[in-house]
Amino acid sequence: MAGSELAVASEPFLQWLDAWYEALPSATLRADFLEERDPRTVAVIVVDLLVGFCSEGPLASPRVGALGPRAAHFLDAVHAEGITKILLATDAHPPDSPEFAAFPPHCIRGTREAEVIPELTGLPFYSEILQLPKSSLNVGLETEMEAWKREHPEVTTWVLVGDCTDLCIYQTAMHLRLQANARGKAVEVWVPADLVNTYDLPVETAQQIGALPHNAELLHRVFLYHMALNGIRVVREIAV
Repeated sequence: MAGSELAVASEPFLQWLDAWYEALPSATLRADFLEERDPRTVAVIVVDLLVGFCSEGPLASPRVGALGPRAAHFLDAVHAEGITKILLATDAHPPDSPEFAAFPPHCIRGTREAEVIPELTGLPFYSEILQLPKSSLNVGLETEMEAWKREHPEVTTWVLVGDCTDLCIYQTAMHLRLQANARGKAVEVWVPADLVNTYDLPVETAQQIGALPHNAELLHRVFLYHMALNGIRVVREIAV
């Protein structure tokens, strides 16, 4: 199918996708979320809110950087409500990471890019947050993450915030969802759309630098939809 034909054939779905995204339901932390579950059964995973994705380096994005203050506000609110199981999944690549065949070298362990953003390190309970270094898009593949889950069987609800919607957020959310399905466990995975985002690389810019383009708005919405399609609770926000 030619490109123009694909665009025409996809128009009804894209219009539907836009309407679906605009109509995402909102939840409130106290009245909706905590009314139905014990805070001790909830864990929040903050994914890759690092200097190298928020402000400096080849993969830094202002769209992702804008998540910092909102994520910090959300974490402060949920912690005050007794949700104290907060995990920080962070890229910490070796200098020769195989991932660098797909993406420019980024967040190499021990460098400034691999540091957690100040909005999070400034939280009064930051020392309580468990940091889980990862060497791929999916922190669920790390043995330390799997060990933590075994030690906390009471966790039946996961909330994901951070970046990128179509990469690490998607991979981690799907890992949690599919693993629960495979093991027959009643687990919920929540993704608030206002607390995740992805980067933008226009076609013209990508062609100039020899990279693959990346339409942030389209991919953000498509991957939120695909998570919802697989039983992940995608909401506009969990208002605090």
